[in-house]
Amino acid sequence: MATQAPKIFVTGIYAVDLVFTGSRSPLPGETVSASGFMRSHGGKGSNQAVAAARAGAETSFFSFIGNDSFGEDARAFWRTEKVHDKTTIIQGETTGAAGIFVDERTGSNSITVFPGASRLMRKRDIDTVESDIAASDVFVVQLEQPIEVALRGLEIARKNQVITILNPAPATALPDDIFALCDYLLPNETEASLLTGLPVETTEEAQAAARALLKKGVRNVIVTLGEKGALYCNEQETFLVGPVTVGTCVDTTGAGDGFTAGFAVGLAKGLPVRAAMEFAAALAGISVTRHGAALSMPTLAEIESVLETHNQ
Repeated sequence: MATQAPKIFVTGIYAVDLVFTGSRSPLPGETVSASGFMRSHGGKGSNQAVAAARAGAETSFFSFIGNDSFGEDARAFWRTEKVHDKTTIIQGETTGAAGIFVDERTGSNSITVFPGASRLMRKRDIDTVESDIAASDVFVVQLEQPIEVALRGLEIARKNQVITILNPAPATALPDDIFALCDYLLPNETEASLLTGLPVETTEEAQAAARALLKKGVRNVIVTLGEKGALYCNEQETFLVGPVTVGTCVDTTGAGDGFTAGFAVGLAKGLPVRAAMEFAAALAGISVTRHGAALSMPTLAEIESVLETHNQ
């Protein structure tokens, strides 16, 4: 008998990615030549939805997009990726867009995002998809759309006993009442530092920041630490899960989104937290060996193959 696919609901934004590769980014007033360019699909929410779908989950995505060619491309992409499209087209508005610079030497990136139509999302809008959220195993949201939408989505998920994950990116201050709605909070070092006012440069400092976030009401905290792995912390235990290195890192743009999505899928599959983090680390580890954000996300078969080798 076939096992039912885990169900993930993601709220966030879609943005077309305009990606430039080069030896360095320009200084103010300066023009530099890029060594490469690609147009791709991005937006943290859309990236996470696509990653979850490729990783074997039945995935729905809610957002606003514009009535333009970028929006048409997004919907065609989601159909191809088997992501359930719950988006609304806003007439007279543009779809989100991001300008991305990738350092060709290290794969590190810097990003400027305009959310386009999705900046107009309000909490009443996510009320329209409550039944879809309630039917999911895990609800995932980030902060590229208005915070009130994230807060309301978390409230709906919690009311319906759906596991909640907040990826607090991009880094910004948050209202105090959002923390208690988070079953899992997944910040990186920068985001953890901003949310706590503490330095987060070492594993020990990450643990201190995680404990400060627990005091705010979060049930479980995972601080992603790049090449050092990811630190898990709750009131009962703390442990570090190392990175899964698959090959040469060429582009880290989708790594954080891949980890968040992979962890959500792992939880929805019923994996223990450590195993879900290892699943997430494998997904992210594969993604950084490829260019692009959503397009870099691996399939379930690829993730399982890497985990089999990694765990030997």
